[in-house]
Amino acid sequence: MTHAYQEIYLSNAQVALGDAFDYAVNTCGIPGKDFAKLFCGSSVSRRMGNGEPSLLSGKSGIEIAIEVVAETTGKQLDAAPTERMERSAEYWIGWAIAYYQWYSARRYNEIFKAISYDALQKMYYTLHEADITKFVDIADEIVREYFKDTNLKRIRTAYGCTQAELARLSGVTLRSIQMYEQRRKDINKASAETLYSIAKVLGCTIEDLIER
Repeated sequence: MTHAYQEIYLSNAQVALGDAFDYAVNTCGIPGKDFAKLFCGSSVSRRMGNGEPSLLSGKSGIEIAIEVVAETTGKQLDAAPTERMERSAEYWIGWAIAYYQWYSARRYNEIFKAISYDALQKMYYTLHEADITKFVDIADEIVREYFKDTNLKRIRTAYGCTQAELARLSGVTLRSIQMYEQRRKDINKASAETLYSIAKVLGCTIEDLIER
């Protein structure tokens, strides 16, 4: 499986996002689901999701939370961080989601769309002491169930293009497009030329078409 970025940055990403959620919720009093929305709507989530080294290695979780809120609301967080003896549920949520984002290479906004913040809070009580792979298995099942359509079908539909139009414009046979969308043919094994032709028509990247 192709992960979102190099594994050397993973631990930093987990700690940073865990601290960001803990600081925003427990120190600054922002409801968790609200901060999740702010985070997903910020450029920070996209940069973290791409494994930007200057962000993952250069900023603390508190700095990330401050940047998220400033960018999305124009407000400045200035509450002094508090020391905690134990990791909070909010920390675990950020920590676990950062791992799953790296593992799945999905966008943060997609993950939080499929798994609500309230659902993550409930998972904490049974999974926070378990191996992270157990959370990954559960999260993966939820996300795959939520996004039943293939990436190709979802992007094509959003673009407003029929299968026949896509076939004509891309030069890929209608039958192949139908089979990719029905998962009867693995788009991940399609040639680079095929993927490029489809992506060019739909205005997306080849990576957007790949199934995780």
